[in-house]
Amino acid sequence: MKKVIFTDKAPSPIGPYSQGILTGNTLYVSGQVALNPQTGELEMGSIEDQTNRVMKNLDAVLTEAGMSFADVVKATIFITDMDNFSRINAVYGSYFPQDYAPARETVQVSRLPRNVDVEISVIAVK
Repeated sequence: MKKVIFTDKAPSPIGPYSQGILTGNTLYVSGQVALNPQTGELEMGSIEDQTNRVMKNLDAVLTEAGMSFADVVKATIFITDMDNFSRINAVYGSYFPQDYAPARETVQVSRLPRNVDVEISVIAVK
């Protein structure tokens, strides 16, 4: 059985998808972008600012499902410029203790929704 996870502490979906789906003890969190859930505005400052907002949005969905970054087993990072990889990685890495770093891939794409520079999705298991 699957359960839809929704929190107003993360951006509402901008299409036909859920913030997260919990099935059994596995949570699939949809890709998050640098959208501030309180203002509805994109936070398009530095790539570090954008990545931090993305991670906060992911954290909100994880928390709503009773999970944390320690439960994340897989992450996918989409970026529009691989030259930003190390800067994104520094912020992303600050959310994961080294003992809990998940499996991951990072992919450069030509464009992301709302013309953001980074989008991250995760899978967590409790």
